[in-house]
Amino acid sequence: MAVIQANNLLEDQSQLESGPLISTNSGPYGTFIGVYDGHGGPEASRFINNNLFSNLKSFASEHQEVSINVLRKAFAATEEDFLSLVRKQWISKPQMASVGSCCLTGLICNGMLYIANVGDSRVVLGRRTENGSKEMMALQLSAEHNASLDSVRDELRSLHPNDPQIVVMRHKVWRVKGLIQISRSIGDAYLKKAEFNKEPLQPKFRLPESFRKPILSAEPSLLVHKLHPDDQFLIFASDGLWEHISNYEAVKIVQSSPRNGIARRLVKAALKEAAKKREMRYSDLKKIERGVRRHFHDDITVIVVFLDHCLINGNPSFTFPVSIKGGGGLPAAAAVW
Repeated sequence: MAVIQANNLLEDQSQLESGPLISTNSGPYGTFIGVYDGHGGPEASRFINNNLFSNLKSFASEHQEVSINVLRKAFAATEEDFLSLVRKQWISKPQMASVGSCCLTGLICNGMLYIANVGDSRVVLGRRTENGSKEMMALQLSAEHNASLDSVRDELRSLHPNDPQIVVMRHKVWRVKGLIQISRSIGDAYLKKAEFNKEPLQPKFRLPESFRKPILSAEPSLLVHKLHPDDQFLIFASDGLWEHISNYEAVKIVQSSPRNGIARRLVKAALKEAAKKREMRYSDLKKIERGVRRHFHDDITVIVVFLDHCLINGNPSFTFPVSIKGGGGLPAAAAVW
């Protein structure tokens, strides 16, 4: 896991949890990965980091299973809980209504991989080719919800046929209502509940007209993938990484590098590319303070998970669960120079 900060306050959060997924500790055992790319502030991503996994374990215990339905319910509960928090703090902290987060999760259990995603973070699978060559395939497993994609703009227009301003090009970037690039998120209450489209929310976030139907959605895109012996590793990362390096480039770096420190190496590759785009030296980019650095790159979070098929297909019994969190000054949120 590696994190590099660009904003004044780190808006990326992340976690990896491994162990029993049902509260009785009797199994099933699995590994949960989460990358939460906040925007408008760190509050939503921190909230997800503190609540989503416990919600997932609660529903897994209730249903006595791990499934895509359990993941969906965990997303819905986390969204509902955060919007309730926004409502409680509306008078004292109205800016909470404009805070949101992308939310990418992966769950490995019983030889299966479950993916749920809102926003534009991404998970890419590195898989050996069937012809036995050293080349690896880079397979993107997550669907993204960024208005830069034709399919996302088409979806928004079909959901809001009477709103010609549902997607607007502003400063050469497609934005939902001219405000935000993603169409799905956790939070962003001001674009989901008309009750927040008024004072004391700042005027720059308020829409000139009210709305009945939520403009953004918290419904995740879902995927179930049966892990294959040729599946070697997974790269989970916030959009800050994928803005600068491609899926194939990332897989190639992981394939050709030592495992130790590999997430750090991916972040460094993205930063070198960011410096190159601005025609500056990487050594000079390193000297730029956070906040100002946001003009060159976003917060970047990377988690690389290597797949051990002997463990995946066996019945491991973890004596000590593993829990690692990145962001907000936690140990994993270290600079990667």
